[in-house]
Amino acid sequence: MQPMIATAGPLATADADGICQSQTPTAGNLTLNGALVTSGVAIMDNPRRVLITTAGNESSRTFTLYGTNWSDNTISETMTGPNATTGQSVLDYKTVTRVAISGNAAGALTVGTNGVGGSQWVRMDDWSTGGVAVQLTVSGTVNYTLQQTMDDPNSVFNTVTLMAMTWVDCSDASVSAATATAQTNYLFAPMFARIKINSGTGTVTGTFRQSGVTNL
Repeated sequence: MQPMIATAGPLATADADGICQSQTPTAGNLTLNGALVTSGVAIMDNPRRVLITTAGNESSRTFTLYGTNWSDNTISETMTGPNATTGQSVLDYKTVTRVAISGNAAGALTVGTNGVGGSQWVRMDDWSTGGVAVQLTVSGTVNYTLQQTMDDPNSVFNTVTLMAMTWVDCSDASVSAATATAQTNYLFAPMFARIKINSGTGTVTGTFRQSGVTNL
Protein backbone atom coordinates (compact mmCIF):
# COMPACT_ATOMS: atom_id res chain seq x y z
CA MET A 1 0.00 0.00 0.00
CA GLN A 2 1.28 3.47 -0.84
CA PRO A 3 2.26 5.62 2.17
CA MET A 4 -0.35 8.02 3.52
CA ILE A 5 0.79 11.42 4.79
CA ALA A 6 -0.81 13.62 7.46
CA THR A 7 0.53 16.87 8.90
CA ALA A 8 -0.25 18.58 12.20
CA GLY A 9 0.73 22.19 12.80
CA PRO A 10 2.25 24.61 12.77
CA LEU A 11 -0.12 26.37 15.17
CA ALA A 12 0.22 30.08 15.79
CA THR A 13 0.34 31.41 19.35
CA ALA A 14 -2.92 30.89 21.24
CA ASP A 15 -5.37 33.77 20.97
CA ALA A 16 -8.05 33.50 23.67
CA ASP A 17 -10.26 36.21 22.13
CA GLY A 18 -9.33 35.74 18.48
CA ILE A 19 -12.88 34.70 17.54
CA CYS A 20 -15.05 36.67 19.99
CA GLN A 21 -13.71 39.55 22.05
CA SER A 22 -15.03 40.03 25.58
CA GLN A 23 -18.83 40.24 25.62
CA THR A 24 -21.80 39.28 27.81
CA PRO A 25 -24.21 37.85 25.26
CA THR A 26 -27.92 37.18 25.52
CA ALA A 27 -29.35 33.91 24.19
CA GLY A 28 -28.48 33.49 20.53
CA ASN A 29 -25.45 34.22 18.40
CA LEU A 30 -22.29 35.79 19.77
CA THR A 31 -20.59 38.60 17.88
CA LEU A 32 -17.58 37.31 15.93
CA ASN A 33 -15.22 40.29 16.22
CA GLY A 34 -11.80 38.89 17.13
CA ALA A 35 -8.51 39.30 15.28
CA LEU A 36 -9.04 36.03 13.38
CA VAL A 37 -12.35 37.19 11.90
CA THR A 38 -12.63 38.37 8.30
CA SER A 39 -16.01 39.18 6.74
CA GLY A 40 -17.82 37.45 9.60
CA VAL A 41 -15.79 34.22 9.54
CA ALA A 42 -12.96 33.24 11.90
CA ILE A 43 -10.15 31.71 9.83
CA MET A 44 -7.54 29.59 11.60
CA ASP A 45 -3.91 29.26 10.58
CA ASN A 46 -4.42 25.47 10.67
CA PRO A 47 -7.35 23.42 12.00
CA ARG A 48 -7.34 23.59 15.78
CA ARG A 49 -9.51 23.53 18.91
CA VAL A 50 -11.78 26.39 19.87
CA LEU A 51 -11.40 27.78 23.40
CA ILE A 52 -14.22 29.34 25.45
CA THR A 53 -13.20 31.36 28.53
CA THR A 54 -15.87 32.55 30.97
CA ALA A 55 -15.80 34.91 33.94
CA GLY A 56 -19.11 33.58 35.31
CA ASN A 57 -20.74 30.21 35.82
CA GLU A 58 -22.10 29.16 32.43
CA SER A 59 -22.52 25.46 33.30
CA SER A 60 -26.31 25.62 32.91
CA ARG A 61 -25.92 26.87 29.35
CA THR A 62 -24.60 25.28 26.19
CA PHE A 63 -22.51 26.74 23.40
CA THR A 64 -22.91 25.50 19.84
CA LEU A 65 -20.01 25.94 17.43
CA TYR A 66 -20.40 25.94 13.66
CA GLY A 67 -17.64 25.88 11.07
CA THR A 68 -15.58 23.71 8.74
CA ASN A 69 -12.85 21.08 9.09
CA TRP A 70 -9.72 20.04 7.18
CA SER A 71 -11.78 18.94 4.19
CA ASP A 72 -13.94 22.08 4.16
CA ASN A 73 -16.89 19.98 5.31
CA THR A 74 -19.41 21.67 7.60
CA ILE A 75 -19.11 20.59 11.24
CA SER A 76 -20.73 21.62 14.51
CA GLU A 77 -20.77 20.58 18.15
CA THR A 78 -22.41 21.54 21.43
CA MET A 79 -20.35 22.27 24.53
CA THR A 80 -21.43 22.68 28.14
CA GLY A 81 -20.51 26.16 29.32
CA PRO A 82 -17.43 26.45 31.60
CA ASN A 83 -17.83 27.56 35.23
CA ALA A 84 -15.55 30.60 35.47
CA THR A 85 -12.82 28.73 33.63
CA THR A 86 -11.97 27.55 30.12
CA GLY A 87 -13.34 24.78 27.93
CA GLN A 88 -12.21 23.55 24.54
CA SER A 89 -13.96 21.97 21.59
CA VAL A 90 -13.72 18.29 20.74
CA LEU A 91 -13.34 18.94 17.01
CA ASP A 92 -10.65 20.85 15.14
CA TYR A 93 -11.93 23.87 13.19
CA LYS A 94 -10.45 25.35 10.04
CA THR A 95 -13.06 28.10 10.21
CA VAL A 96 -15.72 29.16 12.69
CA THR A 97 -18.82 30.67 11.12
CA ARG A 98 -21.07 30.97 14.18
CA VAL A 99 -21.07 30.58 17.96
CA ALA A 100 -24.40 30.45 19.80
CA ILE A 101 -25.28 30.35 23.52
CA SER A 102 -28.49 28.74 24.80
CA GLY A 103 -29.30 31.43 27.39
CA ASN A 104 -28.24 34.83 28.70
CA ALA A 105 -24.63 34.69 29.86
CA ALA A 106 -23.88 35.08 33.57
CA GLY A 107 -20.81 37.20 32.85
CA ALA A 108 -18.30 38.29 30.27
CA LEU A 109 -16.71 35.65 28.06
CA THR A 110 -14.34 35.27 25.12
CA VAL A 111 -13.92 32.71 22.34
CA GLY A 112 -10.62 31.99 20.69
CA THR A 113 -7.90 29.36 20.36
CA ASN A 114 -5.43 27.50 22.54
CA GLY A 115 -2.36 25.54 21.51
CA VAL A 116 -4.14 22.28 20.64
CA GLY A 117 -4.93 21.00 17.14
CA GLY A 118 -4.98 17.85 15.06
CA SER A 119 -3.95 16.51 11.68
CA GLN A 120 -6.11 15.10 8.93
CA TRP A 121 -7.51 11.67 9.77
CA VAL A 122 -5.73 8.76 8.10
CA ARG A 123 -8.19 6.04 7.02
CA MET A 124 -6.80 2.52 7.03
CA ASP A 125 -7.66 -0.21 4.50
CA ASP A 126 -10.41 -2.48 5.85
CA TRP A 127 -9.38 -5.26 3.48
CA SER A 128 -5.68 -5.41 4.27
CA THR A 129 -4.39 -8.16 6.55
CA GLY A 130 -1.24 -6.35 7.66
CA GLY A 131 -0.16 -3.92 10.33
CA VAL A 132 0.85 -0.29 9.94
CA ALA A 133 4.32 1.24 10.15
CA VAL A 134 4.29 4.86 11.33
CA GLN A 135 6.95 7.56 11.24
CA LEU A 136 6.41 10.92 12.97
CA THR A 137 8.87 13.54 11.77
CA VAL A 138 9.23 16.67 13.87
CA SER A 139 10.23 20.10 12.65
CA GLY A 140 10.65 22.88 15.21
CA THR A 141 9.46 22.80 18.81
CA VAL A 142 6.31 20.79 19.43
CA ASN A 143 4.70 18.30 21.82
CA TYR A 144 2.49 15.73 20.09
CA THR A 145 0.60 12.46 20.57
CA LEU A 146 -0.35 9.80 18.03
CA GLN A 147 -4.00 8.78 18.47
CA GLN A 148 -6.24 6.12 16.98
CA THR A 149 -9.91 5.11 16.98
CA MET A 150 -12.03 2.14 15.97
CA ASP A 151 -15.12 4.34 15.54
CA ASP A 152 -16.46 5.06 12.07
CA PRO A 153 -18.80 8.05 11.56
CA ASN A 154 -19.55 6.73 8.06
CA SER A 155 -20.76 3.31 9.18
CA VAL A 156 -24.33 2.38 8.26
CA PHE A 157 -24.45 -0.25 11.02
CA ASN A 158 -23.05 1.55 14.07
CA THR A 159 -22.90 5.25 13.29
CA VAL A 160 -20.98 7.45 15.73
CA THR A 161 -21.17 11.24 15.53
CA LEU A 162 -17.93 13.12 15.01
CA MET A 163 -17.97 14.66 18.49
CA ALA A 164 -18.79 11.30 20.13
CA MET A 165 -15.85 9.42 18.63
CA THR A 166 -13.39 7.86 21.07
CA TRP A 167 -9.75 8.68 20.34
CA VAL A 168 -7.15 6.74 22.30
CA ASP A 169 -3.55 7.84 22.83
CA CYS A 170 -1.00 5.42 21.42
CA SER A 171 0.44 3.18 24.13
CA ASP A 172 3.97 3.63 22.76
CA ALA A 173 5.57 6.25 25.02
CA SER A 174 7.85 7.40 22.21
CA VAL A 175 4.86 8.92 20.36
CA SER A 176 2.75 10.03 23.36
CA ALA A 177 3.43 13.56 24.66
CA ALA A 178 6.53 13.31 22.49
CA THR A 179 8.85 16.05 21.28
CA ALA A 180 11.18 14.22 18.89
CA THR A 181 10.99 12.30 15.63
CA ALA A 182 10.00 8.67 16.26
CA GLN A 183 8.80 5.48 14.62
CA THR A 184 6.16 3.05 15.88
CA ASN A 185 3.68 0.56 14.47
CA TYR A 186 0.21 -0.90 14.82
CA LEU A 187 0.12 -4.70 14.86
CA PHE A 188 -3.51 -4.46 13.77
CA ALA A 189 -4.77 -1.44 11.87
CA PRO A 190 -7.24 0.93 13.58
CA MET A 191 -10.07 2.54 11.65
CA PHE A 192 -8.48 6.02 11.71
CA ALA A 193 -5.29 7.55 13.08
CA ARG A 194 -4.34 11.19 13.64
CA ILE A 195 -1.65 13.36 15.19
CA LYS A 196 -2.65 15.65 18.03
CA ILE A 197 -0.56 18.75 18.77
CA ASN A 198 -0.55 19.32 22.53
CA SER A 199 1.57 22.47 22.47
CA GLY A 200 4.31 24.24 20.56
CA THR A 201 4.68 26.00 17.23
CA GLY A 202 6.40 23.23 15.28
CA THR A 203 5.13 20.70 12.76
CA VAL A 204 4.71 16.91 12.88
CA THR A 205 4.45 14.98 9.61
CA GLY A 206 3.14 11.44 9.88
CA THR A 207 3.88 8.78 7.27
CA PHE A 208 1.65 5.70 7.53
CA ARG A 209 2.38 2.56 5.50
CA GLN A 210 -0.01 -0.37 5.81
CA SER A 211 1.42 -3.78 4.92
CA GLY A 212 -0.10 -7.15 4.10
CA VAL A 213 -2.27 -8.62 1.39
CA THR A 214 -5.57 -7.03 0.42
CA ASN A 215 -8.45 -9.50 0.61
CA LEU A 216 -11.03 -8.88 -2.11
